[in-house]
Amino acid sequence: MQPLTSAMTTFKKSLLAALKSFLRGRSFLQALFAFWISPKTLKEHQVGGTKVYPSRTIEEFLREADKLLLGPLEGDRLHMYSLDLKNQFRERLHTHAECMLPSFNHLLPTGRERGQYLALDVGGSTLRVALVELRGRGVTAKESEIIRMVSFKITSEIKKLEGMSFFDWMAARIFEVVHKDISSEKDLIPMGLAWSFPVEQVSLGGGLLLGMGKGFLATNGLLGQDLGELIRFACKKQGLNVQLTAIVNDSSATLLSQAYVHGSTHFGLILGTGTNIAVHLPVSAFSRVKYGNRPESWFEFADHVIVNTELGMFGKDILPLTRWDELLNANHPRPEFQPLEHLLSGFYLGEICRHAIVEAVETTGLLGGQLPPSLEKPYSLDTEILSRIEADTTPTLEKALEDFTTHYPCATPPTISDINAIRTLATFISRRSAALLAASVFSLWELRHETEAEQAVVTPKRAPSNDSAIVLSCPPIDDRIDEVEAEVSTKVAFNGSVIEHYPRYRETCQHYIDDLVSRSEHTGSIDLVPALESSILGAAVAIACATTPEV
Repeated sequence: MQPLTSAMTTFKKSLLAALKSFLRGRSFLQALFAFWISPKTLKEHQVGGTKVYPSRTIEEFLREADKLLLGPLEGDRLHMYSLDLKNQFRERLHTHAECMLPSFNHLLPTGRERGQYLALDVGGSTLRVALVELRGRGVTAKESEIIRMVSFKITSEIKKLEGMSFFDWMAARIFEVVHKDISSEKDLIPMGLAWSFPVEQVSLGGGLLLGMGKGFLATNGLLGQDLGELIRFACKKQGLNVQLTAIVNDSSATLLSQAYVHGSTHFGLILGTGTNIAVHLPVSAFSRVKYGNRPESWFEFADHVIVNTELGMFGKDILPLTRWDELLNANHPRPEFQPLEHLLSGFYLGEICRHAIVEAVETTGLLGGQLPPSLEKPYSLDTEILSRIEADTTPTLEKALEDFTTHYPCATPPTISDINAIRTLATFISRRSAALLAASVFSLWELRHETEAEQAVVTPKRAPSNDSAIVLSCPPIDDRIDEVEAEVSTKVAFNGSVIEHYPRYRETCQHYIDDLVSRSEHTGSIDLVPALESSILGAAVAIACATTPEV
């Protein structure tokens, strides 16, 4: 009877293992059938003292992950996706109030603007005040340079300053930086502002204050008031006569900062925690309703305009989603708001990988079949950790092992095979992001070519001069010359932690861009170029464009 008793015990354990697998989403019959067919061929893993048999190998799981994440990018499929995306871009040139938003900035720099300019960058944790010198293209020194910049930490106490108290604090910091450069309180100082919060822009230098979020109380009692007037009033108390001449967002600033250096720059790309693209398009590409109630005088001078695409909001119903993307989407507070951002930006790449790791742990026995407790919480897998793991290409994966175990301690020490599997997942996810970003850039490049061709004959127009404004230490300007550049190469200025620092991301994205361009009927190339300190430099260039008179 002893052998029969032993067999019954084994059978009971198998039923228990199969039931546990069923409760995790596996097929009960599949697990039971696998036991009877070949019980000795399955590797055992201890989970809570119970032997659990994985349903497949990690190699099988990775082959499926490759097919799901990268399969839709192979052959002509990425190009077909780019065409669908371009159709969405084109449709929203005329509809949708939250994306494809034409700014008030219709001027790109000529590269002949020169002088020193005051620029501010207000972010979630830092205020930066800088004097920027523009020297012009073709000089032996740098075309643009931050000659002085002071950063001020925006602490939790400063965030709690209500109403004008916050702007008074800002004005005091501005005074600290520039008061020695002002010869007279009557001098009008044009100022550019990179503002990292919502604002309803009503002119190039005017915007109505909206809720700032991120713990700031500055909008209390000031909602709907003009941001430029609030800053001007606060600075007046410090004896500074400032005028907010230009407000720019991060993607527009990135575009402007490099357009000053490279005249063929028509795109500004942000890819860090979030993502966005600004693009310079013909005014005629948009329906008039998209321009709101701006004055008719704006249209007299504008034939092109810098557009905030809000790129992350595109992709609905055309993106190649996996079940891990669907899990992220299902648990997101605004699941349909930014579908493309979920697949591109640094905030989400780690979470997609975490969902895949959870499944691999349960179905393949990855990490000993037990998920580290620190990975149970949503968004606990930082994309920065993924980038470090992916950066380790050594056979021993020593640094990757150390990074993973330091941040995510495991009951069973992970093996090289475990970390290699996680690294492989990370490469699939980052490569997909780079490919989809490339398709986004390419689609907008084609859209720009098409809208340029569709635009009626354009008469060159001149921007109004602002003779009442002075520029800090600005010498007389040379004659401004319209630069007609053959657009053999279109520059895409970029900024952001993912595209700057994630291993091989930029190179991978450029490779996909080059392949897509080779399939296009339009001639030319697209080159990704870095735009360091783009917020400050872009704000300064925006002032220069607005205040430099034409002669």
